Amino acid sequence: MLRIDAHVHYNGDHEECLALLERLDLKLLNVSVAHGPDDPWRDRAEAFRALAQAHPDRYAWCTTFDEPDGADDYAERVIAGLEEDLSRGAIACKVWKNIGMSARKPSGAFLMVDDPAFDPIYTYLAREGRTLLMHIGEPLACWQPLDERDPHYAYYSTHPEWHMYGRAGYPSHAELIAARDHVLEKFPELQVVGAHLGSLEYDVHEVAKRLERYPNFVVDTSARTKDLACQDREAVRAFFEAYPDRVLFGTDAVIRDSHRAMSREEREAALARMTERYVREFAYYESDGELTVAGRTVHGLGLASEVLEQLYYGNAVRRIAGLI
Repeated sequence: MLRIDAHVHYNGDHEECLALLERLDLKLLNVSVAHGPDDPWRDRAEAFRALAQAHPDRYAWCTTFDEPDGADDYAERVIAGLEEDLSRGAIACKVWKNIGMSARKPSGAFLMVDDPAFDPIYTYLAREGRTLLMHIGEPLACWQPLDERDPHYAYYSTHPEWHMYGRAGYPSHAELIAARDHVLEKFPELQVVGAHLGSLEYDVHEVAKRLERYPNFVVDTSARTKDLACQDREAVRAFFEAYPDRVLFGTDAVIRDSHRAMSREEREAALARMTERYVREFAYYESDGELTVAGRTVHGLGLASEVLEQLYYGNAVRRIAGLI
């Protein structure tokens, strides 16, 4: 069965990368990210575009756009860029966590994802039937003290710029989620994928509330399997069984360096890490036995084949036009 990883950043431009994807029967959606002002994200996007053009059976790509610069023609320029990218094979668009967490308006206030500056862009994407991948907010641990037992300790202990605990004046987790939810409510025709379990990774019941409330909203599992594994196994399993058509498989695997530019040893190590990651991820969703996830011994979900088919393939194809 073809599996689709609907959220990666993977410059697999070597024949050995293609051999891995063929062996695992995988297709990857490479996601472009604009990290902030002056970020050369288009260079990375061009690599993703070239992969999708050369190997459409194994790669697709998702574009993005820069944060507002204060100019009156901002939305017009973004839409022109999206039109160009879509004409060159992009199938979706991404908005990243810098919106709400670092980008600011001329007044100094944080720029939230439901700001009217973005309305024409959302309207355009909805009209064109293009999906918006939204990484808004962060895991709840971002606003809590560092805890070595938390799945996100390694990230926030090495990326303190994104750790919001004790930082006065920054939007809270609840405020960021409310802004995202406002977009879902305001643009009901816009198809939205909430990256990383919609930044509600700490409780599948909170994810379920949004799935009930917003028919245009689905989530992906990217980089959050470890959060699922921390929750009650039966509750997580029941969540997948209750919403088999609303969750997309993703890993958020990140290897932006060209595999062709790597030494053989570097490339072999990178491919080994990718292989191990997919084996581990698949085992969590498919296995009904014990396994190790992020250093914890857990019990796999053992999802039924019809649920797995939608998780790995059907939901991505239905919710992201042009993926297949």
